[in-house]
Amino acid sequence: MKALVLLSSLGVIALLAEIFSFKKLLYPIVLLGLVTAFVLNVFDWDTNHTYYKMMQYDNYAVAFTGVIIVVAFLWFIMAEGFFKEESNLTDHFALVLFALVGAVMMVSYNNMAMLFLGIEILSIPMYILAGSSKSDISSNEAAFKYLIMGAFATGFLLFGIALIYGATGSFDLSEIADAVSAGTASTAIFSVGVLLMLIGMAFKVSAAPFHFWAPDVYQGAPTVITAFMSTIVKTAAFAAFLRLFSTTFMEVSGTWMNVVWVMAALTLLVGNITAVVQTSTKRMLAYSSVAHAGYMLLALLAGNDYSNSAILFYAAAYSIGSIGTFCIVHIISNAKNGDGVDSFNGLAKTNPFLAVVMTIALLSLAGIPPTAGFFAKYYIFTSAFVAGNVGLVLIAIIASLVGVYYYFRLIIAMYFKESTSTEAVPVESNHKLLLLFIAIIIIVMGLFPDFVIKLL
Repeated sequence: MKALVLLSSLGVIALLAEIFSFKKLLYPIVLLGLVTAFVLNVFDWDTNHTYYKMMQYDNYAVAFTGVIIVVAFLWFIMAEGFFKEESNLTDHFALVLFALVGAVMMVSYNNMAMLFLGIEILSIPMYILAGSSKSDISSNEAAFKYLIMGAFATGFLLFGIALIYGATGSFDLSEIADAVSAGTASTAIFSVGVLLMLIGMAFKVSAAPFHFWAPDVYQGAPTVITAFMSTIVKTAAFAAFLRLFSTTFMEVSGTWMNVVWVMAALTLLVGNITAVVQTSTKRMLAYSSVAHAGYMLLALLAGNDYSNSAILFYAAAYSIGSIGTFCIVHIISNAKNGDGVDSFNGLAKTNPFLAVVMTIALLSLAGIPPTAGFFAKYYIFTSAFVAGNVGLVLIAIIASLVGVYYYFRLIIAMYFKESTSTEAVPVESNHKLLLLFIAIIIIVMGLFPDFVIKLL
């Protein structure tokens, strides 16, 4: 909870920076604030506080909050150049920080009202940030599509919350679970409410068939904002999804389990197969992000104690790998004025460091040992297999093989194709340190996965 208060304070400080003219100090203040927030968050471990029955700050919330803060710290280092380029610097800082506040609320809510507030506090800044490149028509289009589709998804979510309140007489998660267990909830109304909430949450995690917004928004938004959406937003959304459906709605799993099974299979197949035919790296990574949502849905279906740890590890491994990948895509697209796969041709010769880090990050996303992504998929598949979802695990393995193909397209382009330019791609020192750190973390998590998996 202390981390949430500090992040909110940082957002207010960012707004005041314009008035009191300390914009140049804002970036180090935010980085220091994120480090402090992480330390305060660690001190909340094993405390299990409930705040006015609205927020539940247990180990689950602390662990996911820690992942979000660490990824946010890496993201701010990656996005430093983006903030330098923008005239409304303080506004961008404030929007990102308030989005982080919404993300933390989504992993620690204990009430339907707080879930809705968390989603909206996260989503509204993202609508604005997606269109923050005002001179780019693709960015404007991305913001418009994101806003319209987000509004529809919010409508489904609110309608579902209203029906669940009508069936149980409460917004509190524990009281709703008690009402379902006691059989006092109106079954038909409650079931419809659960399915409507499922649709709303599926949109937030870009699960098929509610994924159509993701490729256009990810491609049109500035690359650094796309990185934020594919990591922090997705992690928070899945943590909220899991907290709601694996606890409160588990008593009525028959209502939604089969729907999520079909949704997971569609997400895995559509995301991976469609990514194969993309020529834009950002669009390919967007469909890859859709596919990764399918893998995490497997853990949701498992519904066992193992699934919490599996999603935590997967979210951490996927987010760190994605930050590294998008950072390099951002560097290449700025240097070559394009994000096509052919922009990476010959990168191993013009900048071996970028090629090596990109290879490590892509191998992790593909689930190749000894990277973190291998154990991320291993834990997800194990949790689903133990729960009896053997058919879905086989589909996920086949989808993973398809994923290996399009990830290796980039690796082949970097090492085995000739570049049209012999000039080295310039890389700033902060990006070099960030990418080196990410490469090390990916390998360390792959060699010693127990450090993360045993947290929950």
